[in-house]
Amino acid sequence: MRYYILTCVLTLTGATMFGQSKDIWTSFWNKDSSFIGFKDSNGVVRIAPKFQAFTSEIKFEDIIIVTEDSNEKRNSYYYLTKSGRMLGKDSVYRFDNGPDCESEGFIRFHDNKTDKVGMFNRNGDVAIPAEYDELTKVRNGMTIGIKGAKRKRLGEDFFWKGGKDILIDTNNRTLIDSFRYTRNLNFFSVLVSPQPNTDSLRQNFKGINGQYYSFIDFDKEFRSWLKSSLLCNLTKDNLLKNTNKDVFFWKESNGWMSEERESFIERNYVLIEKKLLQLKSKDCSYDIFDEDLSAYNFESAEYKDYFSTCGEAKSWIYPVKNIVISYKDKKDLAQDNFEFLRTKDGYRLIEVSVRKDELK
Repeated sequence: MRYYILTCVLTLTGATMFGQSKDIWTSFWNKDSSFIGFKDSNGVVRIAPKFQAFTSEIKFEDIIIVTEDSNEKRNSYYYLTKSGRMLGKDSVYRFDNGPDCESEGFIRFHDNKTDKVGMFNRNGDVAIPAEYDELTKVRNGMTIGIKGAKRKRLGEDFFWKGGKDILIDTNNRTLIDSFRYTRNLNFFSVLVSPQPNTDSLRQNFKGINGQYYSFIDFDKEFRSWLKSSLLCNLTKDNLLKNTNKDVFFWKESNGWMSEERESFIERNYVLIEKKLLQLKSKDCSYDIFDEDLSAYNFESAEYKDYFSTCGEAKSWIYPVKNIVISYKDKKDLAQDNFEFLRTKDGYRLIEVSVRKDELK
């Protein structure tokens, strides 16, 4: 069976973006820390401080949402490109109580008149018209649009009910007209083939062109790695090999602490081995949860590539898998937690907390 790496869905803009390095501007404060501006990588001031900050550090790739003081009751938000183009004052898209962040040269906007969502490209032009109830951020030149859904309130939050998910590219071309999205799909692993891909780690979807699009499922990938690469050979050397440079761990007396893997594993190997080997038993009660990498703990330079320019964890390519082992106690439910980050070199243990403060 022949497989094809999906390049047709990437726009020329996206291909150019990945093929060249670009100067990312970084925010800086004025003297009294009341406004921010932007400097380039050489420290040259590109925009003097005049914007209000909505996060502690903002980086400017191609297009960004900014806010200035206004005489109105509310601040004035708008989109700004590096060329200085200002647009979209009446269509700013907000996500999770904050303005949207660029992804691969695209940023979402919201048409207040129609209550629909579209996307601007890096130049501020409409790349995807506002005809969707919702759009995800762009991942590998693709985004998921929701159509025909109804917004339902759940307290202060809301969710979409009904309608259908459609996988499109950044030219608004439909790739898959019925696409069940899950957080666990790796969009950067996409392959296209005439027949469904038989790899057990992949999910297949039939495209409108009759071809099958398959994506690696992070959850299946992690479970397979856990069984075949770690638990089958849980020696001290193999645990060290599959542990990140530094490990965060919890101690009741000190809270969260970090330590180099060599000394941490040396002291706690027997305990960790005992606990992880329980996973091979049918009687072990455990779950694997999806987490985001914590910017609070993992703020050192070695983790900078695991966060976006807006400071969000890149869980769409570097997810964190948290193994939670539960113990039914007479008085309480006790748990052990082992967190693994999908790094550029594979899954690595990054964080440990166990019941009864057993770590040394």
